[in-house]
Amino acid sequence: MTDRIKSVYFLGAGGIGMSALVRYFLSENIKVAGYDKTATPLTDALIAEGAQIHFTDDSSLIPEYCRIPSETLVVYTPAIPQEHSEWKWFRDNGFQIMKRAQVLGVISRNYKALCVAGTHGKTTTSTMIAHILMQGTDKCNAFLGGISKNYKSNLLLSKQSDYVVIEADEFDRSFHALNPFRSVVTAMDADHLDIYGNHQNYIDSFKQYVTHIRPDGDLIVKKGLEELLAPALQDGVRLFTYSASDGGDFHAENIRTGNGTLCFDFVSKEYVIRDISLGQPFPINVENGVAAIAMALLSGATEEQVRKGMATFMGADRRFDFHLNTPDKVYISDYAHHPKELQQSALSISQLYAAREITAIFQPHLYSRTRDFYKDFAKALNLFSKVWLVDIYPARELPIPGITSQIIADNMEPGKCLGVISKDKVLPLVESIKDSVDVLVTLGAGDLDNYADEIAEILK
Repeated sequence: MTDRIKSVYFLGAGGIGMSALVRYFLSENIKVAGYDKTATPLTDALIAEGAQIHFTDDSSLIPEYCRIPSETLVVYTPAIPQEHSEWKWFRDNGFQIMKRAQVLGVISRNYKALCVAGTHGKTTTSTMIAHILMQGTDKCNAFLGGISKNYKSNLLLSKQSDYVVIEADEFDRSFHALNPFRSVVTAMDADHLDIYGNHQNYIDSFKQYVTHIRPDGDLIVKKGLEELLAPALQDGVRLFTYSASDGGDFHAENIRTGNGTLCFDFVSKEYVIRDISLGQPFPINVENGVAAIAMALLSGATEEQVRKGMATFMGADRRFDFHLNTPDKVYISDYAHHPKELQQSALSISQLYAAREITAIFQPHLYSRTRDFYKDFAKALNLFSKVWLVDIYPARELPIPGITSQIIADNMEPGKCLGVISKDKVLPLVESIKDSVDVLVTLGAGDLDNYADEIAEILK
């Protein structure tokens, strides 16, 4: 691909998946420009690395080197609306235009793709796999769905490695553009029903995805999902199951927590690796860790690399981020934005901080997701001691009549939700409750994370 083009223009350059491609093309010494709706620390970083990005939808701002159809590739995210004037300009003028997932699919065909798909855990599991492989001499390539704290980037490159680790996103059926050598599937709980319509269509999309696994490849699937996916596999694909502690081909035993540490034994038919220490000691990361270790071992990692990688794994930005951790006060932010993720977050934090009061501030993500799962959100949020809800973060969507954060509050246990507030009231709220807060967690895939540093300062 890089032989045929001299420049790439990104519509939605600052998205977490798009930005990894921005960095990839910059590493290939190709000129990169693009548009995004808002400036963020990530777009600031991309500009500093050499990308030319602006934040106004105006085709006159497209640089000259991106105005030659035969030399410029245009990459867009599905979040960009059809009526976007720059996208329209490129369409009207005969440019080659590809979705982010299509470009990633083309790039990944030069490697053995190690893909992680599923409703939850994709970013953490894929980042774990990459970090374990990075302990070896050949290291690995990776396009991650979050910023790795170990590497301060969502792109890893190695000229020695045949492997590329990819987070396989099911939104808009993007993962159908990939051809995995090996894949993990973590979960198939209903999500993105604005795209799929119902849960069965969502499951069918995963069935279609696993048909793309190479005949000499492997599928590592969460125990309980194998019967749904096995019939879709090509002849020759090996099927393995995994779990945290429910058995399967790969699983954990002897899980121990205490004094902020978490250790477990990894068990398979061929391996028993005892006393693996988790660098990010959250109970949900045992399950993610088992999947990551299985993938890494199948891809040639040694026991020593597994031990070192798991012990030094720092996680991905916005996934269980500790902003304050003192004997008196704890503040964590987490990306959880699906009911099952909220449930896991609540259970993990409760296990780490047994008998302590946990206050949650949750910003729902998308009107459609709130409409589809408000009862499940309410049930999951009831696991926290106290809850404040923030107005829905719309992302790409327009409001849906009758769908607000209040619909979640109305379905929670009496007295559990203390109020629904606008985003600009979050910092004043934290100021007003700081003396009574024991453990605070902010949750969601929206923009609450932008306030994390200020919240930590208030609590200090």
